[in-house]
Amino acid sequence: MLENLQFCLSATLPVFILMLLGAAFMRLHLFNEAFVQKLNDFVFKVPLPVLVFSDLCTEDFYSVWDTKYVLFCFLATLSAIVLVWLFSLRLSNRTLQGEFIQASYRSSAALLGVTLMQNLYGDAGMAPLMIIGCVPLYNIVAVIVLTCFKPQRRPPDKALLLSTLKGIAANPIIIGIVCGLAWALLRLPMPELLHKTVSDVSGLATPLGLMAMGAAFDTRKAFHSAKEAGLAACFKLVFLCALTIPVAAAFGFRQEQLAAILIMCGSPTTISSYVMAKSMGHDGTLTGSTVMLTTLFCALTLTCCLFLLRSLGLL
Repeated sequence: MLENLQFCLSATLPVFILMLLGAAFMRLHLFNEAFVQKLNDFVFKVPLPVLVFSDLCTEDFYSVWDTKYVLFCFLATLSAIVLVWLFSLRLSNRTLQGEFIQASYRSSAALLGVTLMQNLYGDAGMAPLMIIGCVPLYNIVAVIVLTCFKPQRRPPDKALLLSTLKGIAANPIIIGIVCGLAWALLRLPMPELLHKTVSDVSGLATPLGLMAMGAAFDTRKAFHSAKEAGLAACFKLVFLCALTIPVAAAFGFRQEQLAAILIMCGSPTTISSYVMAKSMGHDGTLTGSTVMLTTLFCALTLTCCLFLLRSLGLL
């Protein structure tokens, strides 16, 4: 139990430190609002897509392919999105609906999945297949949700549909996913020079994104959306796990398969959700608050889930 807690804390505490650094840089006037906006735009368009590409491009999907497992991850993610959307209809402040939906379902599956699986089992295990099942859907739905539920939304029409489709096709993260999958499925070589460049650029995504979020975080606005952020965090860390894990176990998934599903459901809201929300015309405060809350409490919730599943002999 203690080892699991230490592991989860080692994965989450650096996130807070980087956010605090961003806030400190803002206070010291090393950052300003214009720079932070540019930083968010840069992270969204360059390091994040390269990071997603890097996670996928070298995986050997042919050797571990499991159609039942990929379909389960896809349908579990889709079900979670539908449930969160239905609940969002009850929000009193509808301008927060788009951010609430995205922040409640979208995990750090690609960012943390492989790392957590390597710590648990010594290799990536089923994480690449879990990523295939959920990450493309995460991003496609995020573009749709953030486009259709903007604070200044307009009624659905042909122009909105075309705008949404264009947003999906042109979204940098979607492009990164498509390129990464194509590279892996075609088994293209990855020369050392290219691998080093991709690794260096992708390594910028998390630290720059977290510092930008910390610099832009407004505590006064956060209190205004504290209720919604708390609800989103509960959905993300507790409700979706409680709903999905028993169903996965009933379908016969065990060990690496079940661990990857747990990471899919129970890892914190990804930093890319904040970058995306800001880049697509949303305030971002609700998303940033949810990222902070889920990152803080996932050390406890993930550890409890790991302990429970190991005690039951499922991991």
